Amino acid sequence: MTGANPELSILMVNWNTREMTLACLRSVYAQTHDTPFELIMVDNGSADGSAEAIAAAFPQVRLIAEAVNHGFAKANNIAAEQARGEYLLLLNTDTVVLDGAIDKLVAFARAHPDAGIWGGRTQFADGRLNPTSVWGKITPWSAVSFASGLRGLLRRFEAFNPEGLGAWQRDSERRVDIVSGCFLMIERAFWNRLGGFDRRFFMYGEEADLCARARAAGARPLMTPSACIIHYGGASATSHASKIAYVMGARIGLIERQYAGLGRVVGKSASLAHVAVRAFSFRLLGALFPARYAAKAREWGSAWARRAEWRNGPSAVEL
Repeated sequence: MTGANPELSILMVNWNTREMTLACLRSVYAQTHDTPFELIMVDNGSADGSAEAIAAAFPQVRLIAEAVNHGFAKANNIAAEQARGEYLLLLNTDTVVLDGAIDKLVAFARAHPDAGIWGGRTQFADGRLNPTSVWGKITPWSAVSFASGLRGLLRRFEAFNPEGLGAWQRDSERRVDIVSGCFLMIERAFWNRLGGFDRRFFMYGEEADLCARARAAGARPLMTPSACIIHYGGASATSHASKIAYVMGARIGLIERQYAGLGRVVGKSASLAHVAVRAFSFRLLGALFPARYAAKAREWGSAWARRAEWRNGPSAVEL
């Protein structure tokens, strides 16, 4: 439901995902009936004709066509500056809204105003759980568990997989540390008070940083399984080596912001070791079994060779 006085501003950032974005927009308008909303789309200099296709198919979208790729954080900040709704909803372009999910999330936020940030459940196109809609915060221990491989081996146990929240199927309401930026709702006044996303997080980690600052300001983020969307994931990623660099830079940035002393040293060292161990291991496996591991050896080797870009956090990434 669109209106002159929107209750909700839906913010989307597109980069070369034209067909997915068009499908997402169709689902937003088909599945959102109870909430007056506006939709603001920032196109980050796409080269696939996205901006033209969006403008032609959805003239009601407030399209901001940029000439360059600002990344996820800055682009959402640009969109938020134009928003008029009481609530902001960050929605990825590689998603599909199911069964009135946006209306349900707004109603959930109304019923639980103390949360400050709200999220829902995500699944893959085949109906399997996509567990990435919510997370636990990064800690020195979670970084060690991640680097050592314990998280992968014992992922069903929350003690070893605290960021992934163990075996929880996202099938119950729960307080969480982090709501993913793929489907995150926040009051616009609160977003403005927090200053929006930290632009130093070009891609990955920006919602974790936002949620950490929100919790420090008294928020208690909450998710509901009743608001469910499809999230394919990774549609705007570049090479895997670049993704590793962005993710590890974000993780180190979060550790630096949230910990001091020994905790910071352990967390950063574990993050460096995470990439170093995998670069060495896949190089060895690639030499022994090139057909199976050569590609991974190149990816992790490239990420390690580029460690100067991410070892000190996301500020090394060009804005």
